[in-house]
Amino acid sequence: MHIPVSVQTIGLLILSNVFMTFAWYGHLKNLSSKPWYIAAMVGWGIALFEYLLQVPANRIGHTMFNLAQLKILQEVITLSVFVPFAIFYMGEKLSWNYLCAGLCMVGAVFFIFR
Repeated sequence: MHIPVSVQTIGLLILSNVFMTFAWYGHLKNLSSKPWYIAAMVGWGIALFEYLLQVPANRIGHTMFNLAQLKILQEVITLSVFVPFAIFYMGEKLSWNYLCAGLCMVGAVFFIFR
């Protein structure tokens, strides 16, 4: 069974971003009473899994996408993962800022892929 390069790349980037988001921001909720260096070490441990997915995603993706396209794709996925994380996991309120940022990303995707 052959999975298209775009599907492999996007799938790995989504999984990578889930780990990245928890590594970068999860400690704010889960480890807020611990010293910063404990949070950093836990974050580094989580980030290892992010890199184990991110590096293959970029290598696979670079066979189809140029570097700028990979970067914009990454940013769109980052925002797509971050917004639900912020709202549902961290309890942040949805604001117009998220919508405006999303619209800017739509513009970035349009220009980089056209």
